[in-house]
Amino acid sequence: QVQLVESGGGLVQAGGSLRLSCAASGRASGMNTMGWFRQAPGKEREFVARISQSDLNIYYSPSVKGRFTISRDNAKNTVYLQMNALEPEDTAVYYCAAHWLATTNPREYPYWGQGTQVTVSS
Repeated sequence: QVQLVESGGGLVQAGGSLRLSCAASGRASGMNTMGWFRQAPGKEREFVARISQSDLNIYYSPSVKGRFTISRDNAKNTVYLQMNALEPEDTAVYYCAAHWLATTNPREYPYWGQGTQVTVSS
């Protein structure tokens, strides 16, 4: 059984910070690539960041590069997304996902968490 559980979302003012966590269990814990995605109301789900198990392959969406940092603790099977300098445009439901391959296409990820809401007020 695959399970991904996100936490850490909430309401924050513009310029603030949040750290999201994604705990993996089951088959998801053995996946090479963990990704973060987000979906705002009325918009398609979009790629935010991904990280390989070795941490040698990290990639960010240009919209978050320099503000967000993805990391993982393989011993805890947990992936983190540190979000700094948040903007109202970052408001969305944030999802973590797992895949064997390094891809930014959400349609290719087979395993997903339930999502956590991030709301940034202006």
